[in-house]
Amino acid sequence: MAQNPTSEAPLIPEQRREKILRQLHREQVLSVHQLTEMLGVSHMTVRRDIAALETDGKALGIPGGVRLASHVRTEPSRVDKSALEPQRKAGIARVAAGLIRDEMVIYLDAGTTTLAIVPHLAGLTGLTVITNDFAIVDELSLLGGVEAVHIGGQVEWANRSTVGTIAARTLARLNTDLAFISASSWSMHHGVTTPSPGKVEVKMAAISSTSDAVLVADSSKYGTFSMYSAVELREFSSIVTDSELSEGAAEGIRALDVELTLAPPAE
Repeated sequence: MAQNPTSEAPLIPEQRREKILRQLHREQVLSVHQLTEMLGVSHMTVRRDIAALETDGKALGIPGGVRLASHVRTEPSRVDKSALEPQRKAGIARVAAGLIRDEMVIYLDAGTTTLAIVPHLAGLTGLTVITNDFAIVDELSLLGGVEAVHIGGQVEWANRSTVGTIAARTLARLNTDLAFISASSWSMHHGVTTPSPGKVEVKMAAISSTSDAVLVADSSKYGTFSMYSAVELREFSSIVTDSELSEGAAEGIRALDVELTLAPPAE
C-alpha cells in the first residue's frame, strides 16, 4: 500500500525536545496539555521530555508545564531578600554549617542565606570568618569567640556588602578551607550569575583561594540567570539547596560530579 504523503512520521525524542524548545522561545511557558496536543504524544511522554530538558539545563519544569530560564535584570535589596523564603534559607544554613569544623578559615559570601549560617558557629573554637558582608560582621560581633576579617572594597549600599577589584584582590591573598558562595540566580546552563559585575570578581576570587567551594542557594532561584556569569556549577565541590529542587535539576547537577544536598525547610 502506498504511504500517504501527507502523514508525518513520529518524532524521535531529540526532535520533540527541540520542537518544545523552539516553542518555548516563542511563548516562554507551555502547559503539558499544550505539548501533548502539539506533539501528538501522551502526558507521560511529555513529562519525560520535560525531565530530560531540565536535566540538560535547557528548561525548567513547573507544576503542570515547563518554562524557559527567566532573566533576572535587577537584584532585590537586603531588606527585600530577608523576607524571601526564610524557612528554606534556615534549613540550608543548618546543613551547610555542618561542614564547618574547629580551627577552620572560612569565607561567607554576602547574602541572607550565608548570614543564617552565623548562629550555627557558636561553640566552634579557633574559627576565622572572612566576609564582604557588613551584616555578617555585625552578627559575628554578637556571637563572640570568632576572629573576623572584612575584605573591604567598594560599598554596595543596598546589600550592605563590598564588591569590585579592591575586595577581590584582598580576598585573592587569603587562603580558606571552605568558601560558602551565595547566588541570586543559578542554573545548570548558566551557573551562578549576577546583575552586578562587581560581584563577579569577588566570587571568582573566593573560588580560586579556597580548598572547597560550597554553593548555598534556595531552589526558588534555580532556573534563572542574570547578565554576568560568575561561577560554573562544576566548579563547586558541593551544593546545598532545599528539598523543593526538582528531580530533573538534581539529576543534572549530580551528573557534574558535584555533591548535592537537599535540605528540608526549618520548622
